[in-house]
Amino acid sequence: MSKATEAMKEEKKIRDEQRESAENDGMTDAAETEQEAAAGKTAQRADAGVSKEEYDRLKAERDNLVERLARTQAEFENARKREARERNEFRDYAVAGAVEQILPVLDNFQLALKSTGSAEQLRTGVELIVKQMEEALRSLNVQPVETVGAVFDPRVHEALEMVERNDLPDHQVFDEVRRGYRIRERLLRPALVRVASNSQQKEA
Repeated sequence: MSKATEAMKEEKKIRDEQRESAENDGMTDAAETEQEAAAGKTAQRADAGVSKEEYDRLKAERDNLVERLARTQAEFENARKREARERNEFRDYAVAGAVEQILPVLDNFQLALKSTGSAEQLRTGVELIVKQMEEALRSLNVQPVETVGAVFDPRVHEALEMVERNDLPDHQVFDEVRRGYRIRERLLRPALVRVASNSQQKEA
């Protein structure tokens, strides 16, 4: 074998060794990178003062709280819908109770319209119907606002006009144009009235 051939073989051997060394270095670098990443995670947990067991426990607790929150929101929405439904049912029940009291009055009005009696008989019938209606309102705790003879009260009266009347006390209601009503202490509508204005009392 010539010296040239031996030199070529020696050079090839050196290149193969260098390539093998480079490949080993690459594998080592990858392993080192993976180890460094794992070490980084461990370091992060260590920096936070949380072990893997503690981390898992906190994560499970968080998931449980999220689930409870979602369940609570669903329960709240169901309660809101139930409350709205019950409120509507109560309103319908209250309206039904009021209508039940008024229906007999309507029946009598319809009978009066079919009546062929005299004007006086019709008037008497209407007066009876009005009394029946007033009784129905009283059963619903609806009371008329006091007017004629009372002192004008802007909280429950609405003055249609002021009329000079020296025979009546100043600011006394002497005529009711439209009756006002209240239910217990709540005003449903004010009474429309005429009010006396006594200039002599004002001058005195």
